[in-house]
Amino acid sequence: MRREQLNLLRERRARRVRARIRAGKDQPRLSVFRSNSHLYAQLINDQDGKTLVSASTLELKKEKSTKTEKASLLGEILATKAKKANIDQVIFDRSRYQYHGRIKALAESLRKSGIKI
Repeated sequence: MRREQLNLLRERRARRVRARIRAGKDQPRLSVFRSNSHLYAQLINDQDGKTLVSASTLELKKEKSTKTEKASLLGEILATKAKKANIDQVIFDRSRYQYHGRIKALAESLRKSGIKI
């Protein structure tokens, strides 16, 4: 498959997931982006089109740990930032990624920290 076709399939998959999500001020959307080496997460208010809280694994110190462990730490960091912004419930937007590995570790870490997904 050519690169354009792969990107089109990825975009379709992301739209399919996002079509079921309706986020507002009370419940922002937790958007996740996964690169080969890092994980980025942000809480977005879709009504205003603004990012409320963001975090990434770049904020972590240079630790020797696996990507999944870093995703769990990212969940804890994001939960503390969300609590400071008075956010306790979010809608999880996994985008085009399957719910396993780093994405699952992030979501479970947020749940342990008291954020409802």
